[in-house]
Amino acid sequence: MLTWTWKAFPELTLEELYRLLALRQEVFVVEQRSIYLDVDGYDPGCHHLLGVEQTPQGPRLAAYLRVLPPGLKYPEASFGRVLTAPHARRHGHGQELVRRGLDFLATHHAQAPIRIGAQDYLRRFYEGFGFRAVGDVYDEDGIPHVDMLR
Repeated sequence: MLTWTWKAFPELTLEELYRLLALRQEVFVVEQRSIYLDVDGYDPGCHHLLGVEQTPQGPRLAAYLRVLPPGLKYPEASFGRVLTAPHARRHGHGQELVRRGLDFLATHHAQAPIRIGAQDYLRRFYEGFGFRAVGDVYDEDGIPHVDMLR
């Protein structure tokens, strides 16, 4: 069972920031073998959703997503860096992340359309949340992506 917490960037503790950046590198850089600069300058303007599990060794980040307000990266609102730690997969955390991200956007940016840059293999997953692909598939850091709108 995960404890879900939303935090604006200044509210993150150093330990939380370290954990989320380390997990993003583990999944997006190492696991997906994509060499790119994960720290892209958007994090300070985002809200961050942390899914934390308690272990005998202490809290462990198991799931993460960030929400970008309209105008930060796209004219539309957005979310990204959606991930579940390798040890925590196959428990529905990815769906819960997206549901919670959409709920946050509905509350804080109700009238804004939502644009995401999704990995193409996840197109059907996001279609299940009402997104539709716009434009062609493109290469981003060696991984096929597609822009999607809702």
